[in-house]
Amino acid sequence: MLRTHNCGELTEKNIGQEVTLAGWIDTIRDHGGVTFIDLRDRYGKTQLVTPATGDYNTEFCIQVKGKVKARPAGTENRKIPTGLVEIEVGSITVLSRSEPLPFEVTKSTETNEELRLKYRYLDLRNPAVQKALFARHRIYQIIRRTFDAHGFIEVETPILTKSTPEGARDYLVPSRVNPGEFYALPQSPQLFKQILMVSGFDRYFQIAKCFRDEDLRADRQPEFTQLDMEMSFLEEDDLFAVIEEVMKAILKEVPGYELQTPFPRLSYQEAMTRYGTDKPDLRFDLPIVDVSGIARGCDFKVFREAASAEGGAVLGICLKGAQFSRKEIDDLTEFAKGEGALGLAYFKAEGGKLEAPIAKFFKPETVEEIRAKFGAADGDLVVFAADKLKKAQKILGAVRLHFARLKGLAKPGTFHFSWVTDFPLFQYDEEDGRWVSEHHPFTSPNKEDWDRYKKAGELGKIRSRAYDLVLNGSEIASGSVRIHSRDLQNEIFETIGLSPEEIKTRFGFLLGAFQFGTPPHGGLAFGIDRLVTIALGLDSIREVIAFPKNQKAVCPMTEAPSPVAEKQLKELNIKIR
Repeated sequence: MLRTHNCGELTEKNIGQEVTLAGWIDTIRDHGGVTFIDLRDRYGKTQLVTPATGDYNTEFCIQVKGKVKARPAGTENRKIPTGLVEIEVGSITVLSRSEPLPFEVTKSTETNEELRLKYRYLDLRNPAVQKALFARHRIYQIIRRTFDAHGFIEVETPILTKSTPEGARDYLVPSRVNPGEFYALPQSPQLFKQILMVSGFDRYFQIAKCFRDEDLRADRQPEFTQLDMEMSFLEEDDLFAVIEEVMKAILKEVPGYELQTPFPRLSYQEAMTRYGTDKPDLRFDLPIVDVSGIARGCDFKVFREAASAEGGAVLGICLKGAQFSRKEIDDLTEFAKGEGALGLAYFKAEGGKLEAPIAKFFKPETVEEIRAKFGAADGDLVVFAADKLKKAQKILGAVRLHFARLKGLAKPGTFHFSWVTDFPLFQYDEEDGRWVSEHHPFTSPNKEDWDRYKKAGELGKIRSRAYDLVLNGSEIASGSVRIHSRDLQNEIFETIGLSPEEIKTRFGFLLGAFQFGTPPHGGLAFGIDRLVTIALGLDSIREVIAFPKNQKAVCPMTEAPSPVAEKQLKELNIKIR
């Protein structure tokens, strides 16, 4: 080895020893005849002392030989493990020189992200950036340990697989040996893990690379990593218990947070009704309240018409302790307009009663009824959305989160998990004019709803056995109890408009497997990138991925995607239009 020790391990116990270190020059400080160098590797930093200034600079990769000495009294650095010692340099060998830097390595997070990604190899030298990847590594080990303890087997499923488009676009890979035919990169190992259940493996997991050719979004990646798992012979409670134990172990070891289990559960309908979203942030409450009954009898036309219209509603939310000025109320109204509201009616709680420009349209006893319904106290602001139910829920759900951000209601370093269950099985796609799966077409329906509403054609009323795990207002995992009946699976395919030919072409292998004794099964998939990001209190998933793409799905470092040679296209029987 070119070193006897790393740069993070020398202590007072090593004083007097001759050692060899290797790493990168972090800083150089010339004190007139004595030069101090901080040598850095991924383990830490060690101070070097040399009488001469050599032909080297920051980020040169060097090897140093010397003797470990105690630092002079008053110069110790007790913030780092090596801060009580230094190396009296005998010799320095330059292993590799460095060109002038595009940015200072240890301050890379302060520079432009595009520049960071272009020189990602320099960015990754920054200990602050490395910290996220070390934490990710530890989380992987916790996942593997915990699942192994519960009898799960880790199985790798194919990366080159069959295109079964239903949802996001596939990334396609042309086959040279089968001209005109294509593989797809997996959006999920979904069908393979179900087939593993048919195969009798009982409990499977995988840290899987997945790919989706999605339209550009701020914090999405075309390739991402998910924790994929599946269990046979289960009810929802069985899966929830395993996942809660995994989450508890991760947060205890990485950020050092003690989670309380079991996690609270609420239905999709409860989440939408109370919080205006299916991924509510429950670190704070601020519930939405339906006042349609009160609004129908008032003289405020906007409220009365919305509350009386079919599918309409008047909803409100009490922003506790808002203490908003008129300008702040105007700013909040503009925010609500950005979420689709035409305006934002409100009452301010002052002097034990509600005051507002719209108060004249309400009887005094009605105003008091509203105050009591929201439990409004002096300083609170009650705001309303009057529209179609789902739109009003969306508007107030966004206002709720916006207000929480303004007031700092979600304390950093706290984690609140919840299960959201009973999602709709189908949603109607207005553009295509057909019913589509809300989750995916392999999700089992609620049997009671299926028997009751399927024949009546009321598909929108059928609940599924799907569930999401929500952390601090972000959906980090999604899963369901699957369909294990060939006949029911075929019926679901037909209901979402697939022809017999399409069913056979896309999913024939799955239905074929279902002929041979398929056990009841279900599973879940976690977005590991998002989980690590939230656990570490970071803002972007790109911070926890070694070599991420930018917001245009481009790698600035390698410049992928890029054109390929005409010869390669010819071998693949592909011509660019």
